[in-house]
Amino acid sequence: MSQIVWIARHGNRLDFVNPDWFNTAEHPYDPPLSADGIIQAQELGKRLRSEKISRIFSSPFLRTVQTAREVAQVLNLPIYLEAGLSEWLNPEWMSRSPQTLSPNVLAQKYPEIDLSYTSAVVPQYPESEEEMMARTGETATHLVAEFSRDILLVGHGASVVGATTGLVGGRPTVNASLCCLVKVVRRASEWEMELNGDTSHLSQPQRPIRFR
Repeated sequence: MSQIVWIARHGNRLDFVNPDWFNTAEHPYDPPLSADGIIQAQELGKRLRSEKISRIFSSPFLRTVQTAREVAQVLNLPIYLEAGLSEWLNPEWMSRSPQTLSPNVLAQKYPEIDLSYTSAVVPQYPESEEEMMARTGETATHLVAEFSRDILLVGHGASVVGATTGLVGGRPTVNASLCCLVKVVRRASEWEMELNGDTSHLSQPQRPIRFR
């Protein structure tokens, strides 16, 4: 039996467009989508409209939740918050553990969120690249073991790479640009990457690829 895992990165983020936002933000390490990022997320939703996705799992960071919401509205599906898909908790990027909105607050803002789900993996700050890759890979392998139908994972540049690598193995080069799509297909016991960071659905794709 085949299974498809779609893995998407969030759309453009406000601090990429307006770096000064960081200086006055209440949660500086949890930026929302920019205006063009919302458009990218909407385009992602349109791209996935005809796919047979049964569940959407999202990192609990605001930009990923907002991206997942645009897809969830198109597909008429709930969103499950999975902390294992979170941003790389890199101390060179973040001077402290990032504060994010609580699940309850997020669910008030975005009622598509289903609070009955509990994250399989919870990252700990600070986190090395090796730890991040192990954590995101473990998350992906856990989710495909628990849910046998087609699923969508919405994460960050680093977690897109880690989740993909956790499924296909080896050292693949994953093109994890903003609002890209990776398609990983299981046939028998083998996983193959059929789309690598596809952005053909975007009117304004990101070039070059930027993680922070």
